[in-house]
Amino acid sequence: MKSLTLFVACAGLFAAGRAAETYVVQDVPGYNSWPMIETLGDKLVCVYSRGSAHTISEGKRGVWARTSSDGGKTWTPETLVVNDPKRGEVTEGAGRDNTGAVLFWVRSWGGGKPRHDLYRSEDGIAFKQIAALQLDPAPMQITDIFRTPKGLMALWFQGKYRPADAPKCWGTVVSVDEGRTWTQRTVEKDLPAAEWPTEQAALALDGGRRILVVARSESGSGRGQFQLVSEDGGETWRKSYTNIRDVAESTPSLIFDATTGLVSNYYYQRGPGLLKRRVARLEDIFSHPEAWPEPEVLAKGGRFRPYDSGNVNAVALKDAHYAAWYTGDPTNTSVVVTRVGK
Repeated sequence: MKSLTLFVACAGLFAAGRAAETYVVQDVPGYNSWPMIETLGDKLVCVYSRGSAHTISEGKRGVWARTSSDGGKTWTPETLVVNDPKRGEVTEGAGRDNTGAVLFWVRSWGGGKPRHDLYRSEDGIAFKQIAALQLDPAPMQITDIFRTPKGLMALWFQGKYRPADAPKCWGTVVSVDEGRTWTQRTVEKDLPAAEWPTEQAALALDGGRRILVVARSESGSGRGQFQLVSEDGGETWRKSYTNIRDVAESTPSLIFDATTGLVSNYYYQRGPGLLKRRVARLEDIFSHPEAWPEPEVLAKGGRFRPYDSGNVNAVALKDAHYAAWYTGDPTNTSVVVTRVGK
């Protein structure tokens, strides 16, 4: 299909001497989008949403999964996670429980109150719903799951993206039973758009006692990514702007390498259509959010409407990182994964 031609892996090499390679996960007709990726043993599991267009609530929109055992080069036939014809389902976050099984958040909208469902899989093929959350405030999105001394934790945000709309808020949800039940907490409320961190990506450090988060900033802020840090397992937070301004309204993703002490920040620059990463020493940026180094360009997406491509979710497996994203036009997009040497 047309969207197959919309991306190319960059020819440039990294400081480590390794190039980035981009592979197709799914490119059937439709708006294949918002992928989340996790590891399951030696496999990659990519879960993504598909509908007829760039819209979240249509009944045609459902969620599917594919797995790869060769570093993203080839993928198993897709399996259905959920597709309720009365609701639109969108993937929104990923993680793992204490057995190594993968967990994926799915936002379910349409016909009643918004709901956030958590699905669990031990093989990346069969998925079971283990939680269905109707929260107050009702999050627009619940993001990736990580582990703290309190239990499993994820961040959420609530509000409409337009700056003039009602005040916005964000916070955490915590589970002490590996995802079956969750307790919600609001960290900040009544925020203007310029102070609202959305689509947060988190790293649990030192057993989850320290947490590093980067988040997208919204239209009208004129600023770069947010950085949120906690040094008490998510009880209290400091919020700052970073020096990362070559990104507009697109989801980031973080990976930490404990051996090297390096943090990789993956993001997609909408407009130019560039998949990028910035790599920094954790201790250089944890308390200095404006110290992120210059980015590397990893791959190039389509040059149609800027908002029809983007949103990165990344994971580490063996000697590489795998960044899942999507690219295309308002009705047809491809989910792809870019393999990057550490």
